[in-house]
Amino acid sequence: MKLVAIAGSIAEESFNRQLLVFAANQYAAQADIEVLNINDVPVFNQDEDTGANAAVLYLARKIEQADGVIFATPEHNHTLAPAMKNIIEWLSNKLHPLANKPVLILGASWHDQGSSRAQLSLRQVLEAPGVGALVMPGDEFLLANAKDAFDELGNLKGQRTVAFLGTVITKFVKWVHVLAAMQEKKAAQPWLQEDLTGHHPVDTSIDLPRSDDWVEQGAAKTGAVNGDKYVELDRGLLTVDQLNWFLNSMPMELTYMDDNDQFIYYNHALDHDDMLAPRYPKQVGDMASEVHPPRAVAHVQQVIWALRQHQTDLVSMPVPGNKVNEKYIMHFYRAMRDADDRYRGVNEWVLDIWPIIADYLKRTGQKLVQDPSHKADATTGASQAGASAKPDASTGASESTSTPAATPTPDASTGASESSATPTPTPDASTGASESGTDTAADASTSASKADASTGASESVPTPVFPDAVTGATEI
Repeated sequence: MKLVAIAGSIAEESFNRQLLVFAANQYAAQADIEVLNINDVPVFNQDEDTGANAAVLYLARKIEQADGVIFATPEHNHTLAPAMKNIIEWLSNKLHPLANKPVLILGASWHDQGSSRAQLSLRQVLEAPGVGALVMPGDEFLLANAKDAFDELGNLKGQRTVAFLGTVITKFVKWVHVLAAMQEKKAAQPWLQEDLTGHHPVDTSIDLPRSDDWVEQGAAKTGAVNGDKYVELDRGLLTVDQLNWFLNSMPMELTYMDDNDQFIYYNHALDHDDMLAPRYPKQVGDMASEVHPPRAVAHVQQVIWALRQHQTDLVSMPVPGNKVNEKYIMHFYRAMRDADDRYRGVNEWVLDIWPIIADYLKRTGQKLVQDPSHKADATTGASQAGASAKPDASTGASESTSTPAATPTPDASTGASESSATPTPTPDASTGASESGTDTAADASTSASKADASTGASESVPTPVFPDAVTGATEI
């Protein structure tokens, strides 16, 4: 069992921290107890709480990953210490890692009261709405006269005290097990653990509050290079300007969501209203939960969780509203991993694949034909054959109830089809235009326009034709 322990003191010499260290060592066979430090946590300020403070995020992540939490509180003026109250403020405003988390309260004090009032006060705070911890009822562990309770090695001297502390720890371990059995297990839907709110900073996360100029602020804070400064890549050396030119000229929209589910980049080649998946520059730096509509959040969790957990390395799907033989926008999500196979985020690209298909069909003289046996794909939403023509999610071809024509025999060298019923013009490999003649079969050995085996381009056409990447139209 994994437990974390927090002493509510930032003093250099803290008896409560000493008590937790002793418990972690003494009862290691019952639980793995990790003592956390709160010295770097700043004074709580609601106006400055963006949920992104590194020290607070670290505590929150440790608590979320633990099975339970042990708090050891000193007593100041008949109540808990300001340092203890301070961390609970941080962990109950933007972040709520203590909600439904089993908690044990201990305490040590200089004098006879043994922090009894502070423990009562802390219990009330932990059970308050917005905190929602599940504090173990029953025995209180009150270490009085703490200044005389430890030996020179940091061990508790009283054997009865050690025995009672062991009893309390044992009861808490059982309490955690009981609550775990009562609570709904996340294992039934493990993807629900994917936290799209970015509360698990990684080594590349930039600790900044959200703002419309997050990129500019982040660049200033990290000393990021720009302009004509060179960046060494795996197999290249480019300036930052060259990287931007290169990425902005890609024939698809690219997005980088890092391993903390934070949206940190997109290739800003087009304005918002002209994009296939519209984005605004000010959104960069937002968390995944903020850049997707509420109706899509659960699906986004599933996709990212599948990629993160190695269930798959690629997810692809069409968007609603695609038009047959006119527009077919696809979203692709690929997991990015480092040299140690550690998940480092999602590479998403979006493109309209129809211009590519249309150009291919034109160049090869082929046509899309319906598959009368095709049925709906439950994962993509492709339609079944029926009365109306609907798009096939994988090809964009329409489905119809009409009887398909006889299947033509493909010419192995060009892919163009030969029909026994009606002669088919031979396609020009470079333009897609047909060549009419007595012999209309696409025969690579006899055709006046011979295809280049490596490129498919024909040798008889003097002027090359280049497709327009945006519209699919050709330019001579």
